[in-house]
Amino acid sequence: MNKKRALLIGDYTHPKFYPLQGVDREITHILNDSFSVQCTENNHMLEESNLQSFDLCISYHDSWRERLSSKQTSGLLSCISGGRGLLVLHNGIVLQKKYEIAQLIGARNVSHPSLQKLQMRVTAPDHDIMLDISPFEIEDEPYRFEFDPFCETTILLEYEMNGEWHPAAWAHSYGLGRVVYLLPGRDQAVFQHPEYRKLVLQAAKWAARSPG
Repeated sequence: MNKKRALLIGDYTHPKFYPLQGVDREITHILNDSFSVQCTENNHMLEESNLQSFDLCISYHDSWRERLSSKQTSGLLSCISGGRGLLVLHNGIVLQKKYEIAQLIGARNVSHPSLQKLQMRVTAPDHDIMLDISPFEIEDEPYRFEFDPFCETTILLEYEMNGEWHPAAWAHSYGLGRVVYLLPGRDQAVFQHPEYRKLVLQAAKWAARSPG
């Protein structure tokens, strides 16, 4: 079987909170049977001429100081709307600094409670991404989100905090492409959780329309 191509973009040299080192190895290993993963911190890879050779873009961006350029933003929007997939992991939602990409993702991170153990429950058990995913506990930062009212998305997973349940993962189509956001992912250890590894793989395969 020919593997699909995935571009994992994050920060190696000057991460503010979330270095790609270590996480890159975990994601590459998780996806190994279905994807050939190229890792980079070069934002120019998001330009259409570069990104169009990949089936999936995975954002683990930590670019709190800078926004993508208009050319990079246009490249990402064009490639996803044209049929490619976008998987956003935890801090990768920082791309929301460009409002066009916030609309693409479907929500914005609006608050950042402290690290804690989170109980996760499945809210869309019939969705392809969630097949055979069981409820699990994981230690991470419980981001809170404001959703785009014009985005029709499916909430896949919720976490419990102070007796209330909040969105932790969602998925939707964008033009001909597909977008998934997964909240867990603050460090390498999170990607070693067996249930979450399965979820990351199934999310990547759904976004990229990979068979199986």
